[in-house]
Amino acid sequence: MGALRPSSRQVPEEVPVALSYGGSTHAVMMATPADLTDFAIGFSLTEGIIATAGEIEEIEVLDAEEGIDLQIALREDRSAALAARRRHMAGPVGCGLCGIESLEQAVRRVPSCATARLRLSADEIAAAVEALGENQPLHALTRAVHGAGFFVPGEGLIAVREDVGRHNALDKLAGAVLALGRDGAHGAVVVTSRISVEMVQKTAILGSPILIAISAPTALAIRTADEAGVTLVALARGAEFEIFTHSDRLRLEAPDADVA
Repeated sequence: MGALRPSSRQVPEEVPVALSYGGSTHAVMMATPADLTDFAIGFSLTEGIIATAGEIEEIEVLDAEEGIDLQIALREDRSAALAARRRHMAGPVGCGLCGIESLEQAVRRVPSCATARLRLSADEIAAAVEALGENQPLHALTRAVHGAGFFVPGEGLIAVREDVGRHNALDKLAGAVLALGRDGAHGAVVVTSRISVEMVQKTAILGSPILIAISAPTALAIRTADEAGVTLVALARGAEFEIFTHSDRLRLEAPDADVA
């Protein structure tokens, strides 16, 4: 028979993180309190508030009684554009789809990656997934967070970010890529989570033409990836994976790659 015994386990922290512009809170996300400058940059990018890291003048991380407040100072022209956007918002901001005002914006069109020249081999896809698994220290301790990495052929993973939220992990990665001054079109995004439409949208906004995941995509994610010119590779486990969109971007010398 089994027996109960005392034990201990490492668990990740999860706190409210406010993203504020010009002193006004735009959104509050439940997030892991790490890589918060990257989070501020990446969130600002994927929400359409900025196009480049240079449009942010300053980021201040403030501890609050209830959580953390990221005070983001924008360049004057971007600050004015955000103020105009706020004046036209129809309702309050919520988590997940922040700052939208209509159903159409929830399935917004994103920049096309169709002309991106990045190509990957089957071996590189397997290497990217394996490297992501090996470069998640928080996940190794807790088994409770998502990871997102940016894989560049010839260099490997140049950035990895983790968070309790898969969207947050990808936002943090996008911020890290921008902060490094790297072009999103030159690398692939690889994630540990399932692929929803927001994950495709964020990848396309970063400019990355290839999204690799260890889990499956939704139908809307597939349609969005197809329209955005993003190669969607999912269910990537070792040398086996499925390709859902734009398979011409992959060099398939491995015989066990399936085209869905």
